[in-house]
Amino acid sequence: MNADLESYRLQLLSIRQDVPGVWNGLTDAQFNWKPAAAKWSIGDCFAHLNETAKRTVPTLDEMLARARRQGLTSDGPFVLGLVERMFIKSLEPPPRMRAKAPKRLQPIPATHRSLEAVSREFMEWQDAIDIRLERADGIDLTRVKGPSPAVPLIRWTLGAMLSITLAHERRHIWQAREVRNHPSFPRS
Repeated sequence: MNADLESYRLQLLSIRQDVPGVWNGLTDAQFNWKPAAAKWSIGDCFAHLNETAKRTVPTLDEMLARARRQGLTSDGPFVLGLVERMFIKSLEPPPRMRAKAPKRLQPIPATHRSLEAVSREFMEWQDAIDIRLERADGIDLTRVKGPSPAVPLIRWTLGAMLSITLAHERRHIWQAREVRNHPSFPRS
């Protein structure tokens, strides 16, 4: 596996090891608690990541299949474009700029989310992303492009899409941790 994909896999492993600490010991009531009416709960953060993955994974599949059909292969190294690198940096926590999630990726409004169900789905999506990282081995990460799950008119390279996905997850895991650390967060 090339160095770029190995880096993405290590980032994914770090995410998988980090998130149980956010969920550890929470009740469903705590998982659904919001610091303010217009703010997201921990459950909303992870429901949003699940909604995003539902759109990202099929796009990754399409990009990988197209790259294989077109023979877009390389072992790298790969250098993302300046705009891609700047966008990825803007996603990293803590956020320097805040933007409302596109309607298509906002968590479905719910007064109650099951910690067990949402967390299980999140980890299943992490497995799906890991499988796509394996399948990307040998693909030129900078020559195949696909539509952004957030704004389909924007097209990212495969390498950018993978990096954006991981940075986006870190951003919302950070946000969920901020909710848990809020001074008014209900204690058990």
